[in-house]
Amino acid sequence: MTNPVPIFEAGGYRYIKAVFQYSGGVAAQPGFEMERARFLKPLPLAQAYAAVEAHLKALGRPTAAFAACELRSPAPFNDQGFIDFNKVYVQTLARWGIYQGEPGAADAVNPVARTNVCPMYGEPKEPVMYAFSYSVPAQAGAKPSFVLSGGGDRRSGKGTYAEQIVRYQDTSAEGMREKVEFVAAEMERRLQLLGFTWADATAVDAYTVQNIGHLVGEVLARRGAAAGGVTWHYARPPVIGLEYEMDVHGAARELVL
Repeated sequence: MTNPVPIFEAGGYRYIKAVFQYSGGVAAQPGFEMERARFLKPLPLAQAYAAVEAHLKALGRPTAAFAACELRSPAPFNDQGFIDFNKVYVQTLARWGIYQGEPGAADAVNPVARTNVCPMYGEPKEPVMYAFSYSVPAQAGAKPSFVLSGGGDRRSGKGTYAEQIVRYQDTSAEGMREKVEFVAAEMERRLQLLGFTWADATAVDAYTVQNIGHLVGEVLARRGAAAGGVTWHYARPPVIGLEYEMDVHGAARELVL
Protein backbone atom coordinates (compact mmCIF):
# COMPACT_ATOMS: atom_id res chain seq x y z
CA MET A 1 0.00 0.00 0.00
CA THR A 2 1.27 3.51 -0.85
CA ASN A 3 2.44 5.50 2.15
CA PRO A 4 -0.19 8.22 2.72
CA VAL A 5 2.45 10.45 4.36
CA PRO A 6 5.54 10.47 2.13
CA ILE A 7 8.42 12.87 2.71
CA PHE A 8 9.37 15.71 0.38
CA GLU A 9 13.05 15.80 1.29
CA ALA A 10 13.91 18.87 -0.78
CA GLY A 11 11.32 20.89 1.13
CA GLY A 12 11.96 19.55 4.60
CA TYR A 13 8.39 18.37 5.14
CA ARG A 14 6.08 15.38 4.82
CA TYR A 15 2.65 15.48 3.24
CA ILE A 16 -0.65 13.64 2.86
CA LYS A 17 -1.15 12.39 -0.68
CA ALA A 18 -4.37 13.72 -2.18
CA VAL A 19 -5.12 15.12 -5.65
CA PHE A 20 -2.98 16.73 -8.36
CA GLN A 21 -3.81 20.29 -7.32
CA TYR A 22 -2.82 19.96 -3.67
CA SER A 23 -1.94 17.59 -0.85
CA GLY A 24 -4.11 17.02 2.21
CA GLY A 25 -1.64 18.76 4.49
CA VAL A 26 2.02 19.13 5.39
CA ALA A 27 4.15 18.85 8.52
CA ALA A 28 7.72 19.90 9.10
CA GLN A 29 10.29 17.13 9.27
CA PRO A 30 12.68 16.92 12.24
CA GLY A 31 15.12 19.79 12.03
CA PHE A 32 12.58 22.08 10.38
CA GLU A 33 9.51 24.07 11.34
CA MET A 34 6.67 25.73 9.47
CA GLU A 35 6.43 29.50 9.23
CA ARG A 36 3.36 31.27 7.81
CA ALA A 37 3.34 34.65 6.10
CA ARG A 38 0.19 36.60 5.22
CA PHE A 39 0.10 39.40 2.68
CA LEU A 40 -1.45 42.52 4.20
CA LYS A 41 -2.90 43.07 0.73
CA PRO A 42 -3.44 39.80 -1.19
CA LEU A 43 -1.53 39.73 -4.45
CA PRO A 44 -2.49 38.44 -7.91
CA LEU A 45 -0.83 35.07 -8.40
CA ALA A 46 1.99 36.14 -10.71
CA GLN A 47 3.01 38.92 -8.30
CA ALA A 48 2.54 36.62 -5.31
CA TYR A 49 4.82 33.94 -6.74
CA ALA A 50 7.50 36.56 -7.32
CA ALA A 51 7.08 37.82 -3.75
CA VAL A 52 7.30 34.27 -2.40
CA GLU A 53 10.53 33.66 -4.33
CA ALA A 54 12.02 36.91 -3.02
CA HIS A 55 10.99 36.14 0.56
CA LEU A 56 12.45 32.64 0.48
CA LYS A 57 15.66 33.90 -1.13
CA ALA A 58 16.03 36.51 1.61
CA LEU A 59 15.72 33.73 4.17
CA GLY A 60 18.27 31.58 2.37
CA ARG A 61 15.61 28.98 1.59
CA PRO A 62 15.04 27.22 -1.74
CA THR A 63 11.71 27.47 -3.58
CA ALA A 64 11.23 23.81 -2.66
CA ALA A 65 10.61 25.01 0.92
CA PHE A 66 7.22 26.37 -0.26
CA ALA A 67 4.77 24.08 1.52
CA ALA A 68 1.28 25.63 1.50
CA CYS A 69 -0.71 28.58 0.18
CA GLU A 70 -4.06 30.20 0.81
CA LEU A 71 -5.83 31.61 -2.24
CA ARG A 72 -8.87 33.80 -2.76
CA SER A 73 -10.88 33.60 -6.00
CA PRO A 74 -13.60 35.89 -7.41
CA ALA A 75 -16.39 33.28 -7.42
CA PRO A 76 -16.88 29.52 -7.16
CA PHE A 77 -15.85 27.55 -10.24
CA ASN A 78 -17.88 24.93 -12.05
CA ASP A 79 -16.26 21.49 -12.15
CA GLN A 80 -14.38 22.02 -15.42
CA GLY A 81 -13.40 25.57 -14.54
CA PHE A 82 -11.78 24.33 -11.35
CA ILE A 83 -9.82 21.70 -13.26
CA ASP A 84 -8.65 24.28 -15.80
CA PHE A 85 -7.58 26.71 -13.06
CA ASN A 86 -5.62 24.02 -11.24
CA LYS A 87 -3.74 22.96 -14.37
CA VAL A 88 -2.44 26.52 -14.68
CA TYR A 89 -1.79 26.85 -10.94
CA VAL A 90 0.57 23.86 -10.77
CA GLN A 91 2.80 25.17 -13.55
CA THR A 92 4.68 27.43 -11.16
CA LEU A 93 5.11 24.57 -8.69
CA ALA A 94 6.57 22.50 -11.52
CA ARG A 95 8.98 25.31 -12.40
CA TRP A 96 10.07 25.40 -8.77
CA GLY A 97 10.83 21.68 -8.87
CA ILE A 98 8.00 20.78 -6.48
CA TYR A 99 5.21 19.43 -8.70
CA GLN A 100 6.13 16.30 -10.61
CA GLY A 101 4.12 15.04 -13.58
CA GLU A 102 1.78 16.37 -16.22
CA PRO A 103 -0.74 18.96 -15.00
CA GLY A 104 -3.89 17.08 -14.03
CA ALA A 105 -2.37 13.61 -14.36
CA ALA A 106 -3.59 10.99 -11.90
CA ASP A 107 -0.02 9.93 -11.10
CA ALA A 108 1.27 13.46 -10.56
CA VAL A 109 2.98 14.25 -7.26
CA ASN A 110 2.16 17.50 -5.49
CA PRO A 111 3.19 17.90 -1.84
CA VAL A 112 1.94 21.50 -1.45
CA ALA A 113 -1.10 22.07 0.75
CA ARG A 114 -3.70 24.65 -0.31
CA THR A 115 -6.87 26.49 0.62
CA ASN A 116 -8.82 28.33 -2.10
CA VAL A 117 -12.03 30.12 -1.16
CA CYS A 118 -14.25 32.90 -2.53
CA PRO A 119 -15.05 35.92 -0.32
CA MET A 120 -18.70 36.93 -0.36
CA TYR A 121 -17.77 40.61 0.00
CA GLY A 122 -14.69 42.44 -1.20
CA GLU A 123 -14.05 39.66 -3.68
CA PRO A 124 -10.91 39.98 -5.81
CA LYS A 125 -11.07 40.62 -9.56
CA GLU A 126 -8.80 37.62 -10.18
CA PRO A 127 -7.35 34.79 -8.07
CA VAL A 128 -4.97 36.15 -5.45
CA MET A 129 -2.70 34.72 -2.78
CA TYR A 130 -3.69 35.57 0.79
CA ALA A 131 -0.96 33.70 2.67
CA PHE A 132 1.69 31.03 2.30
CA SER A 133 3.70 28.69 4.51
CA TYR A 134 7.20 27.30 4.13
CA SER A 135 9.81 25.34 6.01
CA VAL A 136 12.76 26.90 7.82
CA PRO A 137 15.46 25.37 10.01
CA ALA A 138 14.03 24.71 13.44
CA GLN A 139 15.02 26.93 16.33
CA ALA A 140 16.08 25.42 19.63
CA GLY A 141 13.15 23.84 21.44
CA ALA A 142 10.88 24.06 18.39
CA LYS A 143 7.58 22.21 18.57
CA PRO A 144 6.34 20.16 15.61
CA SER A 145 4.39 22.32 13.17
CA PHE A 146 1.92 21.70 10.34
CA VAL A 147 -0.59 23.12 7.86
CA LEU A 148 -3.73 21.31 6.68
CA SER A 149 -5.28 22.04 3.30
CA GLY A 150 -8.79 23.36 3.11
CA GLY A 151 -11.30 20.53 3.03
CA GLY A 152 -14.93 20.89 1.99
CA ASP A 153 -18.19 19.00 2.27
CA ARG A 154 -17.44 16.61 -0.56
CA ARG A 155 -16.81 12.89 -0.16
CA SER A 156 -13.77 11.43 -1.87
CA GLY A 157 -14.21 9.21 -4.90
CA LYS A 158 -15.13 9.47 -8.54
CA GLY A 159 -18.03 11.50 -9.84
CA THR A 160 -19.05 15.11 -10.17
CA TYR A 161 -19.06 17.46 -7.22
CA ALA A 162 -22.86 17.36 -7.19
CA GLU A 163 -22.75 13.58 -6.83
CA GLN A 164 -20.21 13.65 -4.00
CA ILE A 165 -21.31 16.64 -1.90
CA VAL A 166 -22.71 15.85 1.54
CA ARG A 167 -26.42 16.80 1.69
CA TYR A 168 -26.19 18.49 -1.73
CA GLN A 169 -28.14 21.79 -1.88
CA ASP A 170 -29.32 21.27 1.70
CA THR A 171 -28.46 24.29 3.84
CA SER A 172 -31.03 23.56 6.52
CA ALA A 173 -29.88 23.41 10.14
CA GLU A 174 -29.54 19.63 9.99
CA GLY A 175 -27.97 19.73 6.53
CA MET A 176 -25.30 22.11 7.74
CA ARG A 177 -24.75 20.06 10.89
CA GLU A 178 -23.96 17.00 8.79
CA LYS A 179 -21.65 19.01 6.55
CA VAL A 180 -19.73 20.52 9.49
CA GLU A 181 -19.45 17.14 11.21
CA PHE A 182 -18.16 15.55 8.00
CA VAL A 183 -15.51 18.21 7.42
CA ALA A 184 -14.40 18.28 11.07
CA ALA A 185 -13.96 14.50 11.00
CA GLU A 186 -11.82 14.83 7.87
CA MET A 187 -9.65 17.44 9.59
CA GLU A 188 -9.19 15.03 12.50
CA ARG A 189 -8.18 12.26 10.10
CA ARG A 190 -5.53 14.47 8.54
CA LEU A 191 -4.26 15.62 11.92
CA GLN A 192 -3.86 12.02 13.00
CA LEU A 193 -2.04 11.06 9.81
CA LEU A 194 0.52 13.80 10.45
CA GLY A 195 0.80 12.98 14.16
CA PHE A 196 -1.20 15.85 15.67
CA THR A 197 -4.44 16.59 17.50
CA TRP A 198 -6.67 19.65 17.78
CA ALA A 199 -4.60 20.69 20.81
CA ASP A 200 -1.63 21.34 18.51
CA ALA A 201 -3.52 23.85 16.34
CA THR A 202 -2.70 27.54 16.50
CA ALA A 203 -5.56 28.43 14.12
CA VAL A 204 -8.82 26.78 13.07
CA ASP A 205 -10.57 28.44 10.13
CA ALA A 206 -14.14 27.93 8.87
CA TYR A 207 -15.30 29.15 5.45
CA THR A 208 -19.00 29.47 4.73
CA VAL A 209 -21.78 31.98 4.13
CA GLN A 210 -24.30 29.73 5.89
CA ASN A 211 -25.27 30.08 9.54
CA ILE A 212 -22.95 27.89 11.63
CA GLY A 213 -23.16 29.90 14.85
CA HIS A 214 -24.69 27.13 16.95
CA LEU A 215 -22.46 24.48 15.35
CA VAL A 216 -19.24 26.12 16.52
CA GLY A 217 -20.11 24.98 20.01
CA GLU A 218 -22.17 21.87 19.39
CA VAL A 219 -19.83 20.31 16.81
CA LEU A 220 -16.44 22.03 16.89
CA ALA A 221 -15.87 23.08 20.50
CA ARG A 222 -17.37 19.84 21.78
CA ARG A 223 -14.72 17.81 19.96
CA GLY A 224 -11.88 20.09 21.10
CA ALA A 225 -11.51 22.04 17.87
CA ALA A 226 -12.10 25.49 19.32
CA ALA A 227 -9.74 25.74 22.30
CA GLY A 228 -8.00 28.69 20.64
CA GLY A 229 -11.17 29.96 18.99
CA VAL A 230 -12.48 29.51 15.47
CA THR A 231 -12.00 32.14 12.77
CA TRP A 232 -15.07 32.38 10.55
CA HIS A 233 -14.28 33.70 7.07
CA TYR A 234 -17.42 34.84 5.26
CA ALA A 235 -16.47 33.07 2.06
CA ARG A 236 -17.66 30.24 -0.14
CA PRO A 237 -15.67 27.10 -0.95
CA PRO A 238 -14.16 27.16 -4.47
CA VAL A 239 -16.63 24.96 -6.39
CA ILE A 240 -20.33 25.55 -7.03
CA GLY A 241 -22.43 23.45 -4.67
CA LEU A 242 -19.98 23.27 -1.77
CA GLU A 243 -21.16 25.12 1.34
CA TYR A 244 -18.61 24.54 4.10
CA GLU A 245 -14.83 24.29 4.29
CA MET A 246 -12.21 24.23 7.02
CA ASP A 247 -8.46 24.35 7.36
CA VAL A 248 -6.19 24.05 10.38
CA HIS A 249 -2.62 25.00 11.05
CA GLY A 250 -0.09 24.90 13.82
CA ALA A 251 2.64 27.26 12.64
CA ALA A 252 5.81 27.94 14.59
CA ARG A 253 5.54 31.64 13.74
CA GLU A 254 3.28 33.93 11.71
CA LEU A 255 4.12 37.26 10.12
CA VAL A 256 2.50 39.85 7.87
CA LEU A 257 4.23 41.06 4.72
